[in-house]
Amino acid sequence: MLDSHTHIDITLEGDGQNGPSTVAEALDRAKAAGVDRLVQVGVDVESSRWGVQVAEEHPDVVATVALHPNDAPRQADLDGALREIERLAAHPRVRGIGETGLDYFRTGDDGRKAQHESFRAHISIAKRYGKTLVIHDRDAHDDILRVLDEEGSPDQVVLHCYSGDEAFARECLDRGYLLSFAGTLTFGNAKDLRAAAAITPLDGLLVETDAPFLTPVPFRGRPNASYLIPLTVRALAEVAGHDLDTLCAAISANGTRAFGEWR
Repeated sequence: MLDSHTHIDITLEGDGQNGPSTVAEALDRAKAAGVDRLVQVGVDVESSRWGVQVAEEHPDVVATVALHPNDAPRQADLDGALREIERLAAHPRVRGIGETGLDYFRTGDDGRKAQHESFRAHISIAKRYGKTLVIHDRDAHDDILRVLDEEGSPDQVVLHCYSGDEAFARECLDRGYLLSFAGTLTFGNAKDLRAAAAITPLDGLLVETDAPFLTPVPFRGRPNASYLIPLTVRALAEVAGHDLDTLCAAISANGTRAFGEWR
């Protein structure tokens, strides 16, 4: 099994009471739970550089690089930051461009122009370098699809921490996108999310932690980490009606399709 979206750097910045204190410890904990591959996700220039370095040093890790949509409006030099993301995109251990996309929850109308500019630039980088596009979508479902349709999608697109309903899932699946489900699938109020997971075919599924966020039940409230992936996988198996072996094999194959071979 893999964790298709994690932030090891932010996890290590935690209080240390429940989380790992080093990259090696995070990987050891994950591997003990059967999670032997991680995708370290960049959210700004600094974290993207860090992820590339970690992926160089640890064969269990590959990286993605990007400016998070909430980070784009904060850039004093957005063009310069995007140029650095493109430079990093050429690295062989970088397998995705993301997380990019649109977030209308934390960024208001005044930041949307920069978000859209950044999102379109990331789509272009992903296509130029043949990398999977990893999308952050919060309260922006229609615009996400509109921009992707206008720009033309890369060959592989992942909707990270899928948050839409069944109807939006069908729109994404019709376009060939992968839906990555996080610990939110286990939350009591996630009825629409479970309905979306139930109609997603095996070849459209991924799982993730988004660690240290979105910790699955019964550990909600403490920092998330990759070793907790099995809780989400089991919830997904129950919702979608798949046996665990079949589901794990499918998710593993989808991870390889999206991010290549780790070693």
